Amino acid sequence: MKIKGDYHTHTIYSHGKGTIVENVEVAFRKGLKEIAICDHGPAHYLYGVKKNHLFQMREEIDGLNKEYKSKGIKILLGVEANITGYDGTIDVDEDILDIIDILLLGYHYGVTPNSIKDGLFMYILNPLSKVLPIYRDWIIEKNTDALIKAINKYPVNIITHPGSKAKLDIEKIGRAAFEKNVALEINSSHSQLSIENIKIALGTKVEFYINSDAHNPTNVGNVEEGIKRAQKANIPLHRIKNLED
Repeated sequence: MKIKGDYHTHTIYSHGKGTIVENVEVAFRKGLKEIAICDHGPAHYLYGVKKNHLFQMREEIDGLNKEYKSKGIKILLGVEANITGYDGTIDVDEDILDIIDILLLGYHYGVTPNSIKDGLFMYILNPLSKVLPIYRDWIIEKNTDALIKAINKYPVNIITHPGSKAKLDIEKIGRAAFEKNVALEINSSHSQLSIENIKIALGTKVEFYINSDAHNPTNVGNVEEGIKRAQKANIPLHRIKNLED
């Protein structure tokens, strides 16, 4: 089992350790056909990519694509967007959507919420649900519904590490994602999707990507952990979208 593209990598434009070209060079040396640069959305107050930097990244990637086309690798500009509101709002606007090639979406700590109520859900009730089971089912439903609202509003391609950072109803997410042609990520740097949650998602028709979530160029294309989980969960190969043919 080998991937043809790594669609979740970070650079110094957010909190990665390498430049775009350094990520691309590693991807090329490892024989990948595609790589996506997906730094964190602007609402992340610790390391979100600045909106004006995305336009710089677009120019840089356009130039690199001309250079690397003859080498057989394509570079995509993306964003790993953040849920900022439980109404399904994310931190990507039309200006950004117009210039990116791929849109990832996930829950993250360190995001500026839209409202005090949203912040209460994100930063108080989510952690409390881990120690007070009375809140668990309720906040899982809220988290899940917010993510479904988001994929119905925006052209999301991949839900990143679903179940990490915020607990989700994976079966409900899988059904909704399939309806919108959105894939779930098996993230090689996070515990999600776990083997258990992959098996739950397999009960729906949703498809998957196995990505590195590399924050250092040396980790681009390092998806062995994700592949192990996919194999243990017995995912049919045709449901993993970035496998080599």
